[in-house]
Formats: sequence, C-alpha cells, structure tokens
Amino acid sequence: MSKRQLVLDAFNNKPVERVPVGFWFHFANEDEFSQGLKNPDVIRKNIEGHNKFVAEFKPDFVKLMSDGFFEYPNPILSDFESPEDLLKLKPLGPEHPWIVKQVELVRTLTDSFGSEVLTFYNIFAPATFFKLRFGDKGNTILADLLLENKDAVKHALDTIAEDLATLSLKVITDGKADGIYLSVQNVQDNRITPELYKEVIAPGELLVLESANKASEYNILHICGYRGSRNDLSFYFDYHAKVFNWAVNVEGISLAEGKRLFGGRAVIGGFDNTASGVLYSGSKEEIEDFTEKLLRESGTIGIILGADCTVPGDIDLDRLDWVRKKAKSLSKSLSSRI
Repeated sequence: MSKRQLVLDAFNNKPVERVPVGFWFHFANEDEFSQGLKNPDVIRKNIEGHNKFVAEFKPDFVKLMSDGFFEYPNPILSDFESPEDLLKLKPLGPEHPWIVKQVELVRTLTDSFGSEVLTFYNIFAPATFFKLRFGDKGNTILADLLLENKDAVKHALDTIAEDLATLSLKVITDGKADGIYLSVQNVQDNRITPELYKEVIAPGELLVLESANKASEYNILHICGYRGSRNDLSFYFDYHAKVFNWAVNVEGISLAEGKRLFGGRAVIGGFDNTASGVLYSGSKEEIEDFTEKLLRESGTIGIILGADCTVPGDIDLDRLDWVRKKAKSLSKSLSSRI
C-alpha cells in the first residue's frame, strides 16, 4: 500500500496495515520566520530542509512549514494608534507577493514529493497572525483591543481571514497540497470568554476552514499548545476538519478521549514535543514503551502518532523511526483485538 493511501485510510477511520506517524520541525531559524519576502535565502533554506527531511526520514505524510511567512504584511497592523484604525484594514488580495510566494513554495514542494506522500500546508489562524505582530505581548494586546472595540478587532480578523481563505484555496488548487494544517489557539488571557471568542475570533477561523474544505476534505485542525499554552478544546468541537491535533500532554486529554470528544474523527498526536519529553530525551526502550502505551489506550483506527506541536529541529530522526517501527510491529496484533 502506498503511503498516501495508508494515511487516507487512517484519516477515514478505516483499518490500516500499520498506524502512520507524523512529526515536523522548522527549517529556518526563528529570526528568519518572517523574512521570506525580504530574503529569498529563507525560502531556499525551507525548500532544501523539506527535501532533506523527506529523503532521509521518508515520512508517512508531510506538514509543509510556512517558515519565512509568519508576518501578515499589512502596515496598518504595525502603525495603528487606536482600535478604530483597524477599521481601515483591507485585504492584501490574491496577487500580493505574500500569497503568491507561498503558493509557489507549496507547488515547488509538492512537485518534489507530493506524488509519494500527502502534504498539508501550515496556515495560522487570523488571531495568531494578529498576535505574532506583537511578540510576547500579543495575547494581552489582542485582549485589550478586543475589550475596547470588539467591532474593530472583528473587522481586522475577518479581513486577515479573507486573505487566508484565498491562500488556503490556492495552496490546494494551484499549489497541489492535499489540504491545510490550520493552527488555532485560545487567546491566552482569561478576559476573553468563550462567548467573545465565538463572536469575534471564531468566524474568521471558520471562513478559512470553509475555503479549504471547498477544495479538499482532508484538512487538519491543530489546537496549539506551544510553550504550554492551554486551550479549551470545546471551542472547536463543531469545526469541520477531517483530523484533529492538540497538546495531549498540556491539556491532559488523551488521544482516545480526544477522539471521543471530536465525534470519532481521526486524531494526531500523543508525544510531548519538547526537549524534556520522552521523544527527544528518552531511550529507545522508553520511546517504544510509550508508543505501545499510546496504542493500547487509543487503538489503531483513526489514529496517527505524532506530537503536541513542532518538535526540536535537531532531533535525531532515528527517534521518530523508532516510533514508526514499534507502531508497525504492534498494529496487527492490536487491530485484531478491536
């Protein structure tokens, strides 16, 4: 069976000959994450990193990293003086280099290995792009502005979402990705209630996902627990994604429980992604034992083993292969018990 079919079967909750795995990491340095339009070497580094990873690890599928494009390049987000200024925000449009260059990046990568494996392009949610403009203060600034003028903030997020909806559609139709990997996150500020999130933030996220779903049914929702960020998963129970990934080890919600919460849809994850986790620091035996524990808890149907979020870029690829080989050795015996 091809890897493409293997992963499609897992996504569709069909029996699989082995449980697939999916891990990813960045190929550019952190100070280069927003420099793709200014420095073509960042895009080149990203492309070369993907190709090297695919050649060396031969992954079951690939999350295409958006390194170089972390900044939504609308000057109003940098220069506004009051929340009301956000009402001036207009979409970049489909011909803007920030969109065009990302579609070109995706097409270059899918031309290289898309016939071998499924590919999913990373797209941050509108609120995440908003927060990224303000660094570590992003959550607080977003919450402050939202509480001061929620209509202006909603306009800004909906405008960003319009561009991301265009990008999502084009990376699938023109870039030939199989879907997107949409990264969402609760605002890390307890002043933002579920009601405010649903009213102001969720509509933009749903617009992006709806656009991607028009071109492909195989889209992944990532509920980001980066650096220990906590999320109320219930915010996303009604989001129409094929597969869900959340920070199992941050939220304390197992793959099996999460699969139930998301209506039986396929799930990705299980491993801590940090340098202190067993995947990065444990022995081969510890990694194999943890793999077995995950699969005995969750079963093998609609399960893809992965991590809470992006793993460290210097991880030994053998560690990822230990997970894959152990999952393969267990899949037949465990599937027969289901």
